[in-house]
Amino acid sequence: MLRRFLRAKLHRATVTEANLEYEGSITIDEDLLDLAGIARHEFVLVSNMNNGERFETYVIPGPRGS
Repeated sequence: MLRRFLRAKLHRATVTEANLEYEGSITIDEDLLDLAGIARHEFVLVSNMNNGERFETYVIPGPRGS
């Protein structure tokens, strides 16, 4: 049996850029990834707080302090 657990949470982060031509990953500031303990290419669940939409993707580290 495979069980999934919530390990970390970035609550109410703000999306600063979106590329409608590309679908497949989310870039997150590497400082935030370190603080939350989220690894490069880790599987994540993203929730839209405005409409309740959710999707799963993987993380790409972004520039520190971005």
